[in-house]
Amino acid sequence: MDFALSSDQNLIKDSVDRFVADNYAQSQRAAIVASDEGFSREHWAQFASLGWLGIAFPEDRGGFGGSAVETMILAEAFGRGLVLEPFVPSVVLGGSALAYGGTSQAHHDLLEAMIGGEKLLTFAYAEERSRYDYGLVETEARAAGGDLLITGKKLAVPFAAAADTYVVTVRTGGEKRDPGGISVVLVDRDTPGITRHDYRTVDDRRASTITFDGVRVPRANALGEPGAGLPLVERIVDAGLGALAAEAVGNASVLLRRTVEYLKTRKQFGVPIGSFQALQHRAVDMLIQVELARSITYYGTMALVEDASPAERMKALSATKVQVARSSRVVGESAIQLHGGIGMSEEYAIGHYFKRLSMIELELGDVDFHLTRYLAQSPASSANVTPSENGIFEPEAGAVAF
Repeated sequence: MDFALSSDQNLIKDSVDRFVADNYAQSQRAAIVASDEGFSREHWAQFASLGWLGIAFPEDRGGFGGSAVETMILAEAFGRGLVLEPFVPSVVLGGSALAYGGTSQAHHDLLEAMIGGEKLLTFAYAEERSRYDYGLVETEARAAGGDLLITGKKLAVPFAAAADTYVVTVRTGGEKRDPGGISVVLVDRDTPGITRHDYRTVDDRRASTITFDGVRVPRANALGEPGAGLPLVERIVDAGLGALAAEAVGNASVLLRRTVEYLKTRKQFGVPIGSFQALQHRAVDMLIQVELARSITYYGTMALVEDASPAERMKALSATKVQVARSSRVVGESAIQLHGGIGMSEEYAIGHYFKRLSMIELELGDVDFHLTRYLAQSPASSANVTPSENGIFEPEAGAVAF
């Protein structure tokens, strides 16, 4: 398969690389981190004017007719620059909810407003006892005439303080672990009954705990078919997993490049430490892991582009998350160790890249959750596919690898 970018895709890559080079020097990023919202509204408006917010959405929804490949290009470049703007929460997660679950003109109008940079969205699914399980939903939405009354709590909602609309998973029927009875509902940030606890995360982003206390929203705010929202949630999450994997690859590639540069310039015993064979081996291990992560990110992205069956799509994206997370940990830890004490310094960029990789490892499910999810989608072969110690999926003798 030819993975070379088209001429249009190369233009997108060049434009986002120029943006990162011009706007994300370490001092510029530190100023954005210190701002009230933790990202730049000016940058967000620039994203909209360049068409990045709508690049992967169909033209009849106000987008530019691209695909997950264009999303991958943007996310990888944002990872290289440690970009702070909420591209994945608003565009990939929130936008996917509207693109795949929107059924009314109001939903389509909101998607166009998001693409135009006028509205920010975020996805609220995590709960205190869910442990990444998208089907374990205790936040309740009960019927009240023509409305829904929402009661419950959502954790670690990214950029909730800045978002105009929350995409919220709720239970409209069944018990807390039932796959049926889950709905996806749009909730405006200023709706009465919402309280937020805002905080800064370890990777310098913003998140919130949101409590819903009898929050009243119209039934028309529901996306997709009421009570049958789990497939939509899984589709939203898989889009997010693909974008996060690409961001991690961009992040890890910078850690590799900067570490090799450091090995060439840092001297010990009168020679560059990169001349020591043991450290050369560590650098090669980092390179291998970056390329493993990049390759499986292509695999996951193609599952999104080719509109694979839900089971195949979930297998591909869970496998992607596992390999990228494990490769990222090897690259991040090696970069810190090979830089010595300077790698942990707040003033040096390496530590910030490592913190972002550590957060990506946990977003939308950790390694254990996605190993379980992968095996659940392939019951016939689950006994024959296991992750090796270095995190690479390896089939047992006679088994067929994915």
